[in-house]
Amino acid sequence: MRRFGLPLVALALVVVVLVAASAGLAAYPDRPVKLIVPWAAGGDTDAIFRPFGPQLQKHLGATIVIANVTGASGTVGAREAKNSPPDGYTVYATHDYIHSTYYTGVSDVSYKDFEPVCTVSATPSVLTASPKTKWTSWQELLGDAKARPGQITVGATLGSTSHFFPALIEKSAGIKLKYVSYEGLAPRMNAILGGHIDLTDSNLTQKGKVDAGQLKFIAIATEKRLPQAPSVPTLKELGVDVVYAVTRGLVVPKGTPADAVAKLETACAKATAEPKFAEDMAKQGTAVRFLDRKAYAEFLKRNDQLNHDLARDLGLLKR
Repeated sequence: MRRFGLPLVALALVVVVLVAASAGLAAYPDRPVKLIVPWAAGGDTDAIFRPFGPQLQKHLGATIVIANVTGASGTVGAREAKNSPPDGYTVYATHDYIHSTYYTGVSDVSYKDFEPVCTVSATPSVLTASPKTKWTSWQELLGDAKARPGQITVGATLGSTSHFFPALIEKSAGIKLKYVSYEGLAPRMNAILGGHIDLTDSNLTQKGKVDAGQLKFIAIATEKRLPQAPSVPTLKELGVDVVYAVTRGLVVPKGTPADAVAKLETACAKATAEPKFAEDMAKQGTAVRFLDRKAYAEFLKRNDQLNHDLARDLGLLKR
């Protein structure tokens, strides 16, 4: 009996440790999860993740608290997310801007500072004009831009997608625009509605304002015209070779435990599959786009290189 007593005790201790560890893993999440949105409430990114939050909460089994952490073209929120404990209780809502702001020197935060979880949506960009402008078509805008280089104003979050999109149009069309900086879509839309700027990057959520004569859609950056806006021509059909959409997803700080990332990924897959979420996205002029963490990692790598090359070609590369 003495001969086997010690090993049995040791074995029992191992079992206790394993059970405790298992219980610890199974416990996640056992408190609210903060979802950092780096743009203002009411903006386009907020409008994607606010209806997504309840769906993620439903399938993750934890309260999702959305925190709008704004400033410096999304950099303030990115830094807070990067510096948060890597425990699965801070999730970051990001999009393509994380590449463009890094390469243009606006931000020191890279996508490599995070672990990918999933993508959620893709929103095509629409070149949008103030009703106070005289143009009724791309051809008229193009002629005016060539006649007045550097005088037509564009509202943009500098170094972000709303900057890269019109910059790509500039390059393809051989024109020069004047940029005016705003933090996110909401203040840009206020500016263009007030006639303080001529153009901006928006999306199909603004269709109601277009129908009411408050805005003008000039062209959309999709491969083909969309059923939701059949009268809006694509840039490609107008001879401007630009196809552009903002892809949004979730990431977590580097070093977050794999089991927490896996649970978030599973919850994300189920949340994006909810019919209610698809309905909410349709209202935002957005397509639901789910990629798992592996596919998202590959997408981020490709997109990072694309944004590096765009920043270089546009003369904006700082890193």
